[in-house]
Amino acid sequence: MDLSQLETFLAVIEERGFSRAAVRLHRTQPAVSHAVRKLEEEIGEQLFERTSREGTLTAAGELLREYAERLLRLRSEAASALEELRSLERGRLLLAANEYTCLYLLPVIDAFRRLCPHVRVTVHRSLATRIPDELQQRIVEFGVLSFRPDPEQFQSIAVYTDDVAFVVNPDHPLARESEVSIRHLGAENFIAHNVLSPLRDRIFEAFGKHKTPLNIDVELPTIEAIKRFVAMGNGVALLPGLTVQAEVARGELVQIPVPELRIERKLWFVHRRTASLSHAALAFLKVLGKMAVERGTPYEYHME
Repeated sequence: MDLSQLETFLAVIEERGFSRAAVRLHRTQPAVSHAVRKLEEEIGEQLFERTSREGTLTAAGELLREYAERLLRLRSEAASALEELRSLERGRLLLAANEYTCLYLLPVIDAFRRLCPHVRVTVHRSLATRIPDELQQRIVEFGVLSFRPDPEQFQSIAVYTDDVAFVVNPDHPLARESEVSIRHLGAENFIAHNVLSPLRDRIFEAFGKHKTPLNIDVELPTIEAIKRFVAMGNGVALLPGLTVQAEVARGELVQIPVPELRIERKLWFVHRRTASLSHAALAFLKVLGKMAVERGTPYEYHME
């Protein structure tokens, strides 16, 4: 049976006859009668009393009526739900980011929620190296990375240019300097992130190039912990600039330029190249582009 047969069946019941049902459905009476007979053949039961002209139901007809009404209500609900999805009145957006790249997402999600308040947004915290696999497995729809994954498999959009920030406690002797050379950092005690990354490798290379020791006395599991520890007066740190903006603005940390450590890197907004993006995802991309236009550098929107 199909839904059109059930619609015809219910029309006969509601109009109390085949002729009136045919008028309502803009069909001929023989066509309506044929649709009902075909339905009866498929289920193997007679649905109407043949002696009644007003469409009196048999026991089987009464039973089917309940299910037919339920199925057509579900169809109507499904159509409404899909329309709400298209109009962004409902839906869900799944993203993946690590502790660092999640900070880029915060103002974007804020703008998106103002535009689409009924769409649920979930950001999964994940190691950057695992995000491409999560995209391939369709666990998430978007990922935010500080490297560009395989271009044959993923579409990458450059959305932000970040730098490396050398930060100290406001009472540190270097806090009053307008600039410091990397060679003056050999005696400092660095607080570092204990997660290996390409950025960490580049920093080691820079210190090696300038024949300066990089003394790491303490390694902590999160960027937040590093910031707090340095703000308490323990050592110094090299962190992504995006992660220390708030603390520098509040005066909890002081950022000092180091000419030899001008390391820029892109943040990439990534999805599967063959993905059919949801309506919510397409709306999110528009917000990314709008933010790049309105805020300018370091925000950008450049598709690779």
